[in-house]
Amino acid sequence: MTRPATDAESAPSAAPAPVHHQILIVGGGTAGITVAARLRRAGLRDIALLEPAETHWYQPLWTLVGGGQAPLRAALRPEAEVIPPGVRWLRERATAVDPVARTVSTATGRVFSYGRLVLAPGLSLDWDGVPGLASAVGHDGVSSNYRADLAPYTWELIRRMRSGTAVFTMPSGPVKCGGAPQKIAYLAADHWRKRGVLGNIRTILALPEPTLFKVPVFARALEQTARRYGIEVRLQTELTRLDGPERAAVLTDHATGRAETVHYDLLHAVPPQRAPRWLAGGPLADPGSPHGYVKTDPHTLQNPDFPEVFALGDVAHLPTSKTGAAVRKQAPVLVTNLLAGLRGRPATARYDGYTSCPLVTARHKMLLAEFDYDLRPAPSFPFLDTTRERTDMWFLKRYGLPQLYFQGMLKGRA
Repeated sequence: MTRPATDAESAPSAAPAPVHHQILIVGGGTAGITVAARLRRAGLRDIALLEPAETHWYQPLWTLVGGGQAPLRAALRPEAEVIPPGVRWLRERATAVDPVARTVSTATGRVFSYGRLVLAPGLSLDWDGVPGLASAVGHDGVSSNYRADLAPYTWELIRRMRSGTAVFTMPSGPVKCGGAPQKIAYLAADHWRKRGVLGNIRTILALPEPTLFKVPVFARALEQTARRYGIEVRLQTELTRLDGPERAAVLTDHATGRAETVHYDLLHAVPPQRAPRWLAGGPLADPGSPHGYVKTDPHTLQNPDFPEVFALGDVAHLPTSKTGAAVRKQAPVLVTNLLAGLRGRPATARYDGYTSCPLVTARHKMLLAEFDYDLRPAPSFPFLDTTRERTDMWFLKRYGLPQLYFQGMLKGRA
């Protein structure tokens, strides 16, 4: 005879207590790994990092892959190789954060609590943000260097093109590596010029901003680049609809409200971008950010409402460009202020908004745009004029910066 269950036996089991870590980092990309490495070098031991991906990408190289100047394999490493020794790798995807309870939940139902939280999950590419883009990208002449698997397809399209119309677009709102949408246009045009077919190709560059670049000295240089290639620059204009089967792109001029349908042979589209959904709708999102980025003090990199929470990189709502170079300057500030908090001291380290956009304008030619929150040039090479196209800067991007990244930043050394 079966024994009846007691009340204690029939009651649902209590949820397991959250697993606690002194430091919990969400995101194993550029920002998360750099911070983890610096914290380890500072002597902290209880550091856990949430990251589901098995592959780590050096994304700045994707533009050169799309332009036929680098192999895709040069941009990747196994994630296991970049996790700093002594950091516990939690191969899980974050799905919610409760800053009051100081917990992060994951897709498997696990819950982790923290003493300090570092948010570095990057951003989400919203392919559905432009009607028709999600179904069109990856075939029939539509590509995007914002996906690793599509960057080689971009080069295939450029290499095979001999005539027709090429359209390059950028969405409104903050995007990572804001110069990338136009860099690929210049690389394509330079390739076509060298092949002797540039005159047969109509090239359109549609940008939502009122100028080619926010810093005037670089805007003037890029205007000259666009004129050199005969590129039709459409300012305050973006892709608002796409008909893949018809190869028809609708470009809307926000200054006039006029929408024009352009039939293309090649379209390089950059999708709208926003914070991961689990953050965008939560208590850490900045009400002033329509894209859901995390509310972040622009100088200390702390959340003003929950000072034990820090954010950096693409997910942070900061008035500067979202680049790896920005992370390189943000990480030491964040780590210094986090360590100060653990020791009961105020956050005194300050981030000035430094960022850098390596603007490739041709094969073996590049401008290096470095500036701060006030859009003032902040050159790292004071004896070099990086406001004009330079070959040495191109070699820096292709070979120097990847080494700085893998051997310096990700190891907490640079």
